[in-house]
Amino acid sequence: MIAHLFNAPLGDSETAVGVGTVGSSEAIMLAGLAFKRKWQNKRKAEGKPYDKPNIVTGANVQVCWEKFARYFEVELKEVKLREGYYVMDPKKAVEMVDENTICVAAILGSTLNGEFEDVKRLNDLLVEKNKLTGWDTSIHVDAASGGFIAPFIYPELEWDFRLPLVKSINVSGHKYGLVYAGIGWAIWRSKEDLPEELIFHINYLGTDQPTFTLNFSKGSSQVIAQYYQLIRLGYEGYQNVMENCRENMIVLREGLEKTGRFNIVSKDNGVPLVAFSLKDNRKHNEFEVSDLLRRFGWIVPAYTMPADAQHVTVLRVVIREDFSRTLAERLVLDIEKVLHELDTLPSKISAKLTMENKEKKACRNGSVVLKKTALETQLEITTAWKKLVLEKKINGVC
Repeated sequence: MIAHLFNAPLGDSETAVGVGTVGSSEAIMLAGLAFKRKWQNKRKAEGKPYDKPNIVTGANVQVCWEKFARYFEVELKEVKLREGYYVMDPKKAVEMVDENTICVAAILGSTLNGEFEDVKRLNDLLVEKNKLTGWDTSIHVDAASGGFIAPFIYPELEWDFRLPLVKSINVSGHKYGLVYAGIGWAIWRSKEDLPEELIFHINYLGTDQPTFTLNFSKGSSQVIAQYYQLIRLGYEGYQNVMENCRENMIVLREGLEKTGRFNIVSKDNGVPLVAFSLKDNRKHNEFEVSDLLRRFGWIVPAYTMPADAQHVTVLRVVIREDFSRTLAERLVLDIEKVLHELDTLPSKISAKLTMENKEKKACRNGSVVLKKTALETQLEITTAWKKLVLEKKINGVC
């Protein structure tokens, strides 16, 4: 069902294969292993070295890609980001491909800002490079978030098995697949894309059972739940859910824009989330906004972008099926309260200068001042600032 959703070629002589996993992390490990083993087998057959495999990704990939590279001894070649462009540049990615590249990993729904990478352009550029070099470098699509979004609200977008170089796709059932945590899926275009030597066969459960997972035993409840959701909601049901998420995302985004205090980093077409940063963070930053929002019951993460955009800090709100329009409007109001409260507080820099002036004054008066370490100074500043914040309560909420 999922292979059909991703437009796999399912003719009489073609059969897609797949496996259920604990999540997209395991699915990515398995897909990466398949690419590595297939590349190694080809290199061995050609009598060429096969000890230095690499994989090309954007610097915006989820940490599971770094885990795969480290655990399975594959060099990770990352395309750096830049301010205003927070996804992998297909042109730069293809330039980094060499004869040791096992695949290029594209993301359909970046963790950082929800943006879909241009898989179609990546495919076209890679086709041209393969023609020139004689290589057969392929693409894996990490659709952990976007795999259950794009088919329903962006059906015209070409990112899946409609592109000839896309050989495998992973998706998380427990994200927008509408299932509770613990289920992911890895889908291969055809049996030829999953080396048979990676599949184990057992028969002590009564019949021949193929298995290709990092662990063996796991519960079936998530698989049953995914099956139920697919047949219960169907295409129209999933489409309604995803469109509703997108509409609530627009409500939140427009509410934040009306405050005049934020730059919106996320895109309209992508995972329904809003990533935003302060237009002016000289006095107070995004981490302080995140910290104060917890007093209203909101956990809104603040984080810095990867290299070479690490100077950019953003806040991110992911819109799920249970995040209503009412909640979006309430969050905007609470953010406005937090901004108002921060406007009445001194900045951390001001607090630090005040402390330094007190130390200088004590020295002039003949007092003995022990020189503090940078860590001690920072800790004292942070403690003083937090104390000041806690003493100033908003409408009695603590």
